[in-house]
Amino acid sequence: MTADQDLPDQSWRGVATEDSDDLPTGAGIFLRDRSRRLLGELLRPHRRALWWLLATIVVQNAAWLAGPLLIGVGIDVAVPALMDGDPWPLVWISTAMLAAAGLDTALRFVFLTRSGRVGQAMLLTLRRRVFTHVQKLPLSFHERYTSGKTISRLTSDVEALAELLDEGLDNLVTALFSVLTIGVVLVVLDPPLGFVALLGFPALFLVARWFQRNSTVAYRRTRETIAALIVQFTETFGGVRAVQAFRREPRNDQLYAALNDDNRQAHHRAFWLIAVFVPAVTLIGNLTTVAVLGYGALRVLDGALAVGTLVSFLLYLRRFFDPLQDIAMFYNSYQSATAALEKLSGVLEERPTVPEPADPVPLPAAVGEVVLDRVGFGYTDSTVLPELTLTVPPGQTVALVGTTGAGKSTLARLVARFYDPVSGEVRLDGVPLHRLSDGDLRRAVVMVTQESFLFSGTVADNIAFGRPGATREQIEGAARAIGAHSFIADLPEGYDTEVDKRGGRLSAGQRQLVSFARAFLADPAVLVLDEATSSLDVPSERLVQHALRTLLADRTALIIAHRLSTVEIAGRVLVMEAGRIVEDGTPTELVAGAGRFAALHQAWADSLV
Repeated sequence: MTADQDLPDQSWRGVATEDSDDLPTGAGIFLRDRSRRLLGELLRPHRRALWWLLATIVVQNAAWLAGPLLIGVGIDVAVPALMDGDPWPLVWISTAMLAAAGLDTALRFVFLTRSGRVGQAMLLTLRRRVFTHVQKLPLSFHERYTSGKTISRLTSDVEALAELLDEGLDNLVTALFSVLTIGVVLVVLDPPLGFVALLGFPALFLVARWFQRNSTVAYRRTRETIAALIVQFTETFGGVRAVQAFRREPRNDQLYAALNDDNRQAHHRAFWLIAVFVPAVTLIGNLTTVAVLGYGALRVLDGALAVGTLVSFLLYLRRFFDPLQDIAMFYNSYQSATAALEKLSGVLEERPTVPEPADPVPLPAAVGEVVLDRVGFGYTDSTVLPELTLTVPPGQTVALVGTTGAGKSTLARLVARFYDPVSGEVRLDGVPLHRLSDGDLRRAVVMVTQESFLFSGTVADNIAFGRPGATREQIEGAARAIGAHSFIADLPEGYDTEVDKRGGRLSAGQRQLVSFARAFLADPAVLVLDEATSSLDVPSERLVQHALRTLLADRTALIIAHRLSTVEIAGRVLVMEAGRIVEDGTPTELVAGAGRFAALHQAWADSLV
């Protein structure tokens, strides 16, 4: 970011300022409306598959629950029959147990594989949706929402949902179904024993409630600390040159160590809660089992209860408490996933402040006339352009000069429609920009910034960035026209040379020439250059100046520049101050006068002496 971006460290008016990391209390327990909507939208395409999964898990659990009942029947029926010389009841019961075990295994396999497919399909949809949506959000969002938070949404938050879907959800469905079904079976199998078993429920409820309340805060805290770590990591290595140049490493180490310790403590608290809850559930289960065993043994001695029924009851009781621990383990994933879903739904609720029109006006071939009609614009409570009126005829090159904060970059961003004006209109060939489709607008208006951002890939890929279908001949033709062909040809693999991260293998001047070739190939009617030569040395600037003359020929152009050598290319100069145009004329006319541009020109000339 340059000093002349005219962007205070605030979000643009009209954009929500809620930080998605600031989750409301209780967000980890119940899904808020927006989270439920997002979850419903993700589940809706898989409704039929979900019904099949529900049917599968019901039958699978029925087969799984048949085991203890068959064992009890075997003890009470098959064993006495075998003692009387009749082996068939034992054979039938053994066969039924094998069939139930086989059905349980097969359906468990089907459930796991199909639920895994549904879960991955949902995650794929979510990743694509978040990525596509974030790309469409305005600059104001990205300026207040750090890259580390965006990465956290697409990595750790999506991963939290993946963990829930891949590992926890099937265990939860099985556990809940088992608890509910076994609870009914216990009461039906023997009501007196079922009443004894229910005596442990109040203690179990209190322990579960305590865990729920405390773990909500604990797991929310783990998500916050993980996001903070990712933000610190991303920003540190994104600005590693500045970090090393100013010996920031020791301070960054301290900050990262503090965030790491916060993360450790947050997880320690969460693990401590699990360490208390799981043994507590186990203890309650064991005490309940002892009570049932003692009371059941007395009833067996009295002849009021069969031994097989008691064994079945005890087996079911054990299966009742074991899933409760699975639910506790699931709650860990559930807390993280609901917090992550809330953050993701918050990002997806961000609305583009420069939306594409529902009924766009077609503009198949732009001429390039740009008009700003009484345009007003500001950031939050700061007004940058109070009321600006400007007409740029087709094919004219206009240089914007002025002090930092004068409104030059804001004007350029309005012409490129990175923002919409608060009042007035910006028109291209008589059509308001907000009435144009994104496709027509981006074909007609291209902005080149001083960063000359190059993406990972080859030189040819970067030149064709704005026109992916371009042929190699068209790519090389654009490079030749700009004057970049010679240095590209000298690269190890020519146009197929990998530029590395952000074009690290190329010099600043070479990156700028590649970005000019990219713009030349895109062939826009209007070109906006934001400080295109500010970071170049004199030899590189001369190459770029020559390329600029080729690039600007026969097209409308707005050039933001502090270097007056760049301004000399323009046929018209606008001097801005406090969001207003205070001088307007050709470079020659303004230099000959006694205004602000003449003073700037003299200062520039004096600096060369």
